[in-house]
Amino acid sequence: MQTSSTEPATPWHTASRKLFAKLLGEFAYEGILVPERDGAASATGRYRVAVPDGTVHRFRARRGAYGHWRVDPDSITPHADPLVFLTAAHDVPLGLAGDTLGHLLRELTATLSADVRLAATALSVPDLADLGYAELEGHLTGHPWLVANKGRLGLSHTDSGRWTPEARAATRLPWLAVHRSLARYRGTAALGDAARLYGQELSTATREVFAATVAARGRRPEEYLWLPVHPWQWDETIAPLFAPQLADGTLIPLPEDEDLRLPQQSVRTFLNVSRPQARTVKLPLSVLNTLVWRGLPTERTLAAPAVTSWIHGMRDADPFLRDETRVVLLGEVASVTVEHPLYDRLPGVPYQYRELLGCIWREPLGPHLAAGERARSLAALLHTDPAGRALTAELVRRSGLAPRVWLRHLFEALLPPLLHFLYRYGTVFSPHGENSIVVFDAHEVPVRLAVKDFVDDVNLSDEALPELADLPPTVRTTLLTEPADFLTQFIHSGLFVGVFRYLAPLCAEGLGVPEAEFWALVRETVLAHQRRFPELKPRFALFDLLTPRIDRLCLNRNRLYADGYRDRAGRPHAVVDGTVPNPLHAG
Repeated sequence: MQTSSTEPATPWHTASRKLFAKLLGEFAYEGILVPERDGAASATGRYRVAVPDGTVHRFRARRGAYGHWRVDPDSITPHADPLVFLTAAHDVPLGLAGDTLGHLLRELTATLSADVRLAATALSVPDLADLGYAELEGHLTGHPWLVANKGRLGLSHTDSGRWTPEARAATRLPWLAVHRSLARYRGTAALGDAARLYGQELSTATREVFAATVAARGRRPEEYLWLPVHPWQWDETIAPLFAPQLADGTLIPLPEDEDLRLPQQSVRTFLNVSRPQARTVKLPLSVLNTLVWRGLPTERTLAAPAVTSWIHGMRDADPFLRDETRVVLLGEVASVTVEHPLYDRLPGVPYQYRELLGCIWREPLGPHLAAGERARSLAALLHTDPAGRALTAELVRRSGLAPRVWLRHLFEALLPPLLHFLYRYGTVFSPHGENSIVVFDAHEVPVRLAVKDFVDDVNLSDEALPELADLPPTVRTTLLTEPADFLTQFIHSGLFVGVFRYLAPLCAEGLGVPEAEFWALVRETVLAHQRRFPELKPRFALFDLLTPRIDRLCLNRNRLYADGYRDRAGRPHAVVDGTVPNPLHAG
């Protein structure tokens, strides 16, 4: 049934139109939809997608690197409602199972609701450019590739207004005392034991209150470990699933500490805004968001400090990483892991039940910044304001540099440390927009890279490289290994496809740098690094970033077809479907 193309100019319809454009573009990129040319599309860029109810959706799109589709939201006719489209297209052409469709509609509706909340308080890019790192996170719009990027299944409407980054509501966290028969502490050698951690993270008065609370239950405080808990996780998961342990005093609720913390884009990570020099805490949250349940896997939480020590040791022993790139690696320096007495012993139990309770303490960014430096997540460079102005263009304007010069600085800040870890050490981060942080000087020129989330997003080559021969056993058994030709995918998919695929057209429109030139600058940065280290030439071939084509990783296909919303014993991995041309190839 045809729908009128005239829509009320409400915030909901505006958000729907933008999300529908994203859906069309990302589904076309992954081959989920195959838009047809609408007339002389080669000249006009017009395409069409028909659905069984007789509706033919027409739109304009610009094609870009890696087979990218950039759909103009205002060009979509006859209507732009992604929920209605999915309902009509679920069988043909999408082929979605009914249960998947039902959950997907819920995720998309939640995403739209979050988009509307964000739009209601959206700032102009000059105002956004003045915000600090923690505050800016609350204005970002989420994963650019995943369509249902703020589904957060498990959070109610009230929860979303309190615990999401766009709520921008700082809160105090309650703590929990856990008997050491269930809890294990790990810390880096530099930090030391749990007592030293608590001495740095909690005031004397708070520590005394915590100890007195445990003693009031007739227990010995020294037999317990303390950790903060997410209030939602406490109410929804910990209190019901650890009820026997709460009854017998193995777990003892503690009061809130004194600090206000602000949730970041990952939702489960809190920055301390009362004491910015204090550590960030990463907490499990039994919420399904993007591809996975956002818990903390037991073995990885235990290993986080060991992984940090190894990564830091590698950097500190390498003059290029330590002195030239000055890459910041925000270490996960301490963790408390709590096993569930039953779930953690059940093989095949859904993985969400093995990630219920724990905490990782991560180094704060502030102490690593020099005078005049400021930081923004890489994802922020993709942000546009309600007037369509890009934050990147504003930063370039403030720098006073020519756009091409500024972009060279950006690529030289981001790529050399990532390439050096890959080529010399067979080690790769997943440098997507949330985990990668750009450090700018006082003139808004990009100068270096900061990286976080090691234990979740560091992968190693399965080749027998001498640099990995002395890998500590804890690190070796925790980090995933991949074949050499797949290891490069983390840079391609995390950075080039996951960020630069969107940044390039923004630079073409807002900076006057054509996409072909953008990618040529990226390629030249890779080649310049290779020229700098000719002794690593065999590694450039082993970890070849310049192949004619690369595998097409598909994030939306995971949800639609590979995994749906079913419970799994293990975390899902991105689907590979076909290949796409590599813009870094000489051609």
